[in-house]
Amino acid sequence: MTKLEAFLDALEKSQTADDIQSSVEAVRDAYGISNAVYHAVNVGPRPYAALTYSPEWMQYYHDQKYVQVDPVVSGAMRQFHPMEWKQLDWSSKGSREFLGEAISAGVASQGISIPIRGPNGQFALFTVNDNCGDASWEKFSGEHKRDMMLISHFIHKKVVDIFVPEDEQSMARLSPREKDTLKYLSLGLNRGQISEKLKISEHTLRVYIDSARHKLGALNTVHAVITAYSKGLLSF
Repeated sequence: MTKLEAFLDALEKSQTADDIQSSVEAVRDAYGISNAVYHAVNVGPRPYAALTYSPEWMQYYHDQKYVQVDPVVSGAMRQFHPMEWKQLDWSSKGSREFLGEAISAGVASQGISIPIRGPNGQFALFTVNDNCGDASWEKFSGEHKRDMMLISHFIHKKVVDIFVPEDEQSMARLSPREKDTLKYLSLGLNRGQISEKLKISEHTLRVYIDSARHKLGALNTVHAVITAYSKGLLSF
């Protein structure tokens, strides 16, 4: 059994907030990194976090209002894809000072953060980081980025299952065009063929695909098709 399979198997048994915290710690330990963090803004009645940062750092971060200068936060609000910390904009004085404080507090200098958007306007962020050199982090990212993307999705899904009553987990609503797009993708048509069938440009088709994927909280197009099918949103 791989590390990912072992983690997902244990996560499936999670039933409480303490279980989610243990799962986040398990990611850190299994992959040999400094920290793992899951933070949801609007899942359940209040913000929720499961993380391995020290309580002292989290209080200091809040007191200093670092959320206003943290490039990870600002980047996550604009992007849908995993963000390598080295590629973010750390040029402002406030960001550089924040980074220095964070490293001193044990946050680590290398990291990747994955924005998560659920079907009901949910927003969460999953982060892993470490204090290794550039070459070691590049190797880690190349080998495990896909695992981290899957782990982020499954942790978020489990948090929703735990904190959001089933009758409040309303189903994502796809437009007819979004459904048609996913249906044709599931049948194996390429984007050119789908554009021709729907009589739209490939640019417009891409908009429908991205919109459907974000509504479904899917990591990629294949995941969007599988999710839509499993929810009974596609008819053939």
